[in-house]
Amino acid sequence: MSGGVDSAVAAARAAEAGHEVTGVHLALSENPKSFRTGARGCCTVEDSHDARRAADVIGIPFYVWDLAERFREDVVEDFVAEYEAGRTPNPCLRCNEKIKFAALLDKALALGFDAVCTGHYATVVERPDGGRELHRASDAAKDQSYVLGVLDERQLAHALFPLGDTLTTKDEIREEAARRGLSVAKKPDSHDICFIADGDTRGFLADRLGTREGAIVDESGAELGTHEGAYGFTIGQRKGLRLGHPAPDGKPRYVLDISPVQNTVTVGPAAALDVASLTAVRARWCGAPPAAGVSRPYTAQLRAHGTETEVSAELAGDELRVRFTAGPERGVAPGQAIVLYEGTRVVGSATIATTERAQRAATAG
Repeated sequence: MSGGVDSAVAAARAAEAGHEVTGVHLALSENPKSFRTGARGCCTVEDSHDARRAADVIGIPFYVWDLAERFREDVVEDFVAEYEAGRTPNPCLRCNEKIKFAALLDKALALGFDAVCTGHYATVVERPDGGRELHRASDAAKDQSYVLGVLDERQLAHALFPLGDTLTTKDEIREEAARRGLSVAKKPDSHDICFIADGDTRGFLADRLGTREGAIVDESGAELGTHEGAYGFTIGQRKGLRLGHPAPDGKPRYVLDISPVQNTVTVGPAAALDVASLTAVRARWCGAPPAAGVSRPYTAQLRAHGTETEVSAELAGDELRVRFTAGPERGVAPGQAIVLYEGTRVVGSATIATTERAQRAATAG
């Protein structure tokens, strides 16, 4: 129970369905004072109080479990290391993989619980053979299967998402919370990164990685400006470049590449962001992996709130090779996740390692 409306209504629905429910709020900060009023995430001290009040109304036991050390190691340190390496991580996806459906689930099972129930919008479907599949939520507009795509079949066997099959709008979820007497009914949704209370990602990274001045260059290598750390940029970024030289055509420039070794940031036109294909690593499959060496059609999602696109994907050793068959995708960044689907079913997820620009692919062809 994060202290938000979704997890409160999920707990209430699970209890109403006859499950023996215990509310658990995760203490994820080693310094509670860092997550207080004004934070934009879901991990403040006030959030724990909201979760406790909701549990009291529902009539279920409530505990706060301290997973701060695991969260720091598996999510925060991973986040910093990925940016330092020039990649763009997704900490919410990593939290689901390493904390909510690993550390939390393992502790819950050891204590005799059967499942972790959350307020995510996704559905778990049982196959005739007893296996579990992850599917998109009934309401595509609220679907969160992308950030759950890292879950394997064992984890799905112990997952419960009571909001996943609802077609009600978020306003109706809030109305349901109000009818149930839950004070979080009007509480704003959490957003941004929970462990960066003020939303200043660049400042957060600078505090941990320091400053290191480097060059911002164009595709020819000509220096256009300087920066205080290549980690402060992400592929596709337009704002905050502070370039002293406008582009010859007067059009905006975007971040095309980040080199932590040379400490350079390469910028260029929007068209240079088009990606024709990619390779991904650390694949996790919701069920049996596809046969190696066989290219198959899927749809793919590249961002938490992105749209699906048609792809062909092939497993080659430890790599997943993906080609965008419906045309190039723009601004795909290493470190992000690609999630594959067959219809509404999640096939699996992998971490993007390299990309091939459409311009280069066309030239090579």
